[in-house]
Amino acid sequence: MSALIGRTRARGVETLSLDATDTRNALSTALVGDLAKALADCAEDPEVRAVVLTHTGTTFCAGADLRDPPDPDALVGLLRQIVELPRPVLARVTGHVRAGGLGLLAACDISAAATGATFAFTEVRIGVAPAVISLPVIPRADPRALARYYLTGERFDPAEAVRLGLLTVTGDDVDEALAPILDGLRRSSPQALAETKPLLTARVLETFDRDAAELTALSARLFSSAQAREGMTAFLERRDAAWVV
Repeated sequence: MSALIGRTRARGVETLSLDATDTRNALSTALVGDLAKALADCAEDPEVRAVVLTHTGTTFCAGADLRDPPDPDALVGLLRQIVELPRPVLARVTGHVRAGGLGLLAACDISAAATGATFAFTEVRIGVAPAVISLPVIPRADPRALARYYLTGERFDPAEAVRLGLLTVTGDDVDEALAPILDGLRRSSPQALAETKPLLTARVLETFDRDAAELTALSARLFSSAQAREGMTAFLERRDAAWVV
């Protein structure tokens, strides 16, 4: 078992918990690698009927770890792995989701959040763009509504996330909201689930095939830019970036 990924199983549902609370479950090189390994194990295990991706602490995922960001190609690989996994993947959120964390959310087949969760595409505020995570986000989200949050970095609530298409369901008790969904998956044929999922993910995978190389190059270029260095430094120093007016 990875030190960064907790794993439990109940009635065929494997729960993978992001467990790097000291970094608010930020996507570091190690966390991305460990999650990819855990997902690969689930794909190969016939006893796993579905996967729930959740978290410890008050943050589902804070986005890229600014001190140890993953290689863009590795992040693309992780997001694609979730989309292509031959099992349904569900996100269970009870806390905050920022930047790259929304990429994980969008890559999942079904996403549920408690009403106290918050969301934000914060990339623009540190001098970069939501490049790689656009691969699963843009095909699944409402483009007019998404434009506001991509361009401003504003926070939004679970009800708005449902309207955007980033969440499937929200409720005061996220486990209560997920219960009928998990019951339905447990009642479904493993063969039927494996053949049905590709019908739903074909459009998303077309985006990966077409745009992944361009968006990884964009991500790498922006993260190495002067404005990104200033934005990330300002974030870590808890001050406004130089461009704030």
